[in-house]
Amino acid sequence: MGQGHCSTASQRVEWVSQLVAHSDTYGVVTHLSQMIGVSRQTLYSWKAKGEVALEQALRPVRTKAEDESNVQVERAILTLLVEGHASYRGIQRCLEMLLGVHVSVGKIAAVVQNAEQRAQQWISRQAPPTARGLALDELYGPTHGEAYLNVVDVHSGVVWASTSLVGVDGESWTLLLWQLEEQGLHWQSAVSDGGRAIGEAVATVTPDCPHQRDVWHILHACQQVQARQDRLVEGLRQRTPVVARQAARVAAGKRPRGKCPRSDVDAHAAELAQAQYVCEGLRYLSGELRQLLGVVVLTAQGPMPSTVRHAELEAWLCLLAELSHVAPDSMQQDLTRLVTLLRAALPHLVLFAPGLDELQEQASQALGPGAVHLLGWAWQRRAILGPTRKALLEGLPADWQLVAAPLFAAWDATVRASSVVENWHSVLRPYLAVHRTLSTGMLAVLVVWHNHRVAERGLHQGQSPLMRSGMAKESHDWLKALGYPPQEVAFSPESHADPQPMLALAA
Repeated sequence: MGQGHCSTASQRVEWVSQLVAHSDTYGVVTHLSQMIGVSRQTLYSWKAKGEVALEQALRPVRTKAEDESNVQVERAILTLLVEGHASYRGIQRCLEMLLGVHVSVGKIAAVVQNAEQRAQQWISRQAPPTARGLALDELYGPTHGEAYLNVVDVHSGVVWASTSLVGVDGESWTLLLWQLEEQGLHWQSAVSDGGRAIGEAVATVTPDCPHQRDVWHILHACQQVQARQDRLVEGLRQRTPVVARQAARVAAGKRPRGKCPRSDVDAHAAELAQAQYVCEGLRYLSGELRQLLGVVVLTAQGPMPSTVRHAELEAWLCLLAELSHVAPDSMQQDLTRLVTLLRAALPHLVLFAPGLDELQEQASQALGPGAVHLLGWAWQRRAILGPTRKALLEGLPADWQLVAAPLFAAWDATVRASSVVENWHSVLRPYLAVHRTLSTGMLAVLVVWHNHRVAERGLHQGQSPLMRSGMAKESHDWLKALGYPPQEVAFSPESHADPQPMLALAA
């Protein structure tokens, strides 16, 4: 009725003015509604629009300096949030102490929420031009069965997705991978710790994609069992004098002491020797497994082919099973579980090996098995001889470099561990300690910051994940990428000596 009411704009201005002027007077709305034939709801709607128009008309015009000052305050808020791991209250106190600016917690929350929306839009536009290798893993939260699902580029460290707390099942992972496909992300391999939910999702979305099992989780499981066996052996060794004293009491016609006394010295010595044998055997087999799971496994004939590697791993598993059978009762349970774990993981531990056979065979035909053996030996020690691939190639004869370059590149690009996603988890944990839980928007802000962060040291010094992935030629300010440009201030001795004008501008 209000939209079709036959009245002019000037008449409505007069009526709204009366409503605003007499807003505290009882009966004004009813009287005006009856007089002009408009419902009370329409009058309230006109009044609200009039108040908004008045507020906009009387609002002071913001200057360019004020706009720039607001942007700098927003940059300070987001910097303290991300770089300083600060809470909203902590950000408020820092701004007061450093800039002399009082910002309400509600304003800080609004700035963060706006940045979260921009970060989600930025992530939705990121799509690499080539297929990638993905590392997938869950970071479990305080609620049982719920975790943050994370997908990270294996080679560059770019975080492609990081969800809020969801149920850890095949459906959640499948939906996430489908979303990444719609975004334009394609992958040629995936690696994880072997979780069932991740395996179901990869098999559903990309059934032809090899799903590599993380080798370090398996080696870590072997180390855990080895540590427990070492403690058992040490306990038996420390018990030897006790058994000798008990045997002496029995020989003297006295009763042994303790709840479960052991006084047979020969039986104890045999158990200790058997436990030491099993412990040393497991240590040897763990070292052999570490070598067999390496990217390059060298033999006298050069790098080991994948078929021979599979046969060696099967033989290794048989030896471990035999070792578990001869182990003492106190050791059998751990060894049996380890055998079960490795038997299930073995088919997925060396999925990278068949892809290297052709290149290694071509290199053997071109240079000979001895030369390829030397290349593999040098690549295994690349941290000392390189450390970069270019430096390693420069140390080879000129006629070897054309053959060695693609071989080194293939070995470097081999995916067999999901360590990069574990690194991302270590980035998230301090924020979880401060905020308890992380929303999808907050995770998006952290993803943008991480993908633009430049490494200050190490092999990738001076490069950000986006630069390593080839999606950016140079590093950019992550806040600028979200639409918060830095303030351009020309340097002068006067401005450097007196910071008060800058603080006044920020205030």
